[in-house]
Amino acid sequence: MKPVEVALVPATSLAQPLMVLEEALRDGEPLPADFAESLRRAVEARDAEVLAAKAEDHILGVAAIAYRLNVSAGGLFASIEDLYVRPETRLQGIGRALLEAAHERCAERGISYVEAQIEDDEAEAFYAALGYEPETAVRVLSGTLPISGRRTKS
Repeated sequence: MKPVEVALVPATSLAQPLMVLEEALRDGEPLPADFAESLRRAVEARDAEVLAAKAEDHILGVAAIAYRLNVSAGGLFASIEDLYVRPETRLQGIGRALLEAAHERCAERGISYVEAQIEDDEAEAFYAALGYEPETAVRVLSGTLPISGRRTKS
């Protein structure tokens, strides 16, 4: 395999990395245009970053990181929102390279707390091998809010 380069994706070049995530995480269903635009604005504002691992201009993996304020910590923390490596290139250090690049981005911002919410045992093993531990003091709860149609002016 050719050398892998992990690079920050500029806000103006998100289309290709988003297509990789759409294929993997949304069964090829495109993201809504307003979400893609919101992500672009978040990247421009430095509230989020997207990293792409490439070899010969072919994207092998993508990581999306969100930066959030946390009152109890008195500063920013980072959340690995999505980290995906194409199945045919797994177990070759690409996920590790993406996560290490994310850690470098965090260090540049003075962020020491990084979290990742995972959904399966394979992801848990990946993060555990890189020093991540389960949070025992926190519970994650979620809810779904009804969203009605857009309001029209009367």
